[in-house]
Amino acid sequence: MNVENVCIPDKLSSVFIIFGATGDLTRRKLMSAFYNLVRDELLPSNFVIIAIGRRNKTTEQYREDVLEGIIKHSRNPVDKKIWQKLAAMIVYYQFDFNDLTGYSALHRFIQNIEKDSCTGGNRVFYLAVAPVFFETIVKGIQKGGLAKTCSGFCRCVIEKPFGKDLKTATKLNESILKVFPEKNIYRIDHYLGKDMIQNIMVLRFCNSVFESIWDNKHIDNIQISLTEQLGIGSRANYYERSGAMRDMFQNHILQILSMVAMEPPSNLNMDSIRNEKQKVLESIEDITSDFLKKNVVFGQYDEGIIKDKKVCGYRQEENVDPLSETETFVALKIHINNFRWAGVPFYIRTGKRLGTTSGEIIVQFKDLPNTLYYKEGREQQPNLLILHIQPNVGVFFQFNTKDFTSHNDIVPAKMDTSSFIPAQGNTPEAYERLIYDILRGDASLFSRWDEVESAWTIADRIIKYRERKKTNFPNYKAGSMGPERAFELIEKDGRKWIDV
Repeated sequence: MNVENVCIPDKLSSVFIIFGATGDLTRRKLMSAFYNLVRDELLPSNFVIIAIGRRNKTTEQYREDVLEGIIKHSRNPVDKKIWQKLAAMIVYYQFDFNDLTGYSALHRFIQNIEKDSCTGGNRVFYLAVAPVFFETIVKGIQKGGLAKTCSGFCRCVIEKPFGKDLKTATKLNESILKVFPEKNIYRIDHYLGKDMIQNIMVLRFCNSVFESIWDNKHIDNIQISLTEQLGIGSRANYYERSGAMRDMFQNHILQILSMVAMEPPSNLNMDSIRNEKQKVLESIEDITSDFLKKNVVFGQYDEGIIKDKKVCGYRQEENVDPLSETETFVALKIHINNFRWAGVPFYIRTGKRLGTTSGEIIVQFKDLPNTLYYKEGREQQPNLLILHIQPNVGVFFQFNTKDFTSHNDIVPAKMDTSSFIPAQGNTPEAYERLIYDILRGDASLFSRWDEVESAWTIADRIIKYRERKKTNFPNYKAGSMGPERAFELIEKDGRKWIDV
């Protein structure tokens, strides 16, 4: 036996099969993520990317397209040697994935690749396609035997949205489970790959100063704001069927909420973390008709001014129904009915064409009695802990201190930190972290089915209420921070939306 010819795959070695390889997601995010994983020496040399697309291209032509996208979208400039390493891993395969008879040929192609690539029989199937094609591709994988013959790990990655309601999500899940067991299904939410979302657990569970007061005895309210100045762009066909509830609330926001409110997991194993997140979703108060009337506000943007430029209203966007009732904004107040959070309101808002683009988690602590340093006409500012998710990434803390320019005034002091450290280069993009976790088999940042089911159960009730309730759309101007009723929602409780 010739020892030199023995194949020893790395534990991350695999054939990574991308359906929708000529699409925007692959061009802008996935290939740039792979480039930076190679740059950071996180991908093994025994690694193959099979890029599946319907367009008539050669592998060389496809690689040229990929390079163009990486130059435009990568967080790091392109280095020729690093690009050559990645390019050698990429193979283009022309295939119409709607043709179920063609999956057998694809299977043979994968097997031939595996013979020469030393990938250990590991396969990842990444569905970077429109949701309407998810079930078709999974059926094709089953019919062609692509998953059944994996001799190593065999994982399926599904982009959001996972269904459009609980019924369709359940049907999709049942189809996938016929081919992949739950432990091998990775329902991806790119928001959870963002640095500050991952930092939530570190801030809480590695700092006694925060975790010891992370409860209803010390916290007055928590606000989650994900706002965008952008409109829907060319996504009308998707957004008309989605709206803010399906696009942001059901996935991104409920995932963030569960991480902010979860109990400490017993360990950092993925199921321990997911179990605690699931308990939060199960503890959200009942979404009754009375709750919906008092605690939910929907909005749709009208024309307005963004960055000194006039923009059209939602109903004037290309391919949008002129009488559309799709919401582009939602604000709501909810409670988590457990021992830690009883009585603490969670205020949530998200929307498009707003005055700022930002993502923030704001923890407002309770005020102390104004008995010692009270001065009429000057209110002490509350203690705030703000986690900046985007576009700035960092932690902001506000506390009160003496005004050294006066005799006895109290002023708020602000401590702000950024996650940008020059010695470490730019912060990795979310997809880099998530792809790396997929290869490592760590599904902590991916939704388990019971989480998806609970999230849809909550979202469905709110969506059905919105569909029954006729709101006088449009009801906020582009460039504002949403409808007036969204401000009334929080102000009636004696609070206000916090913008820092």
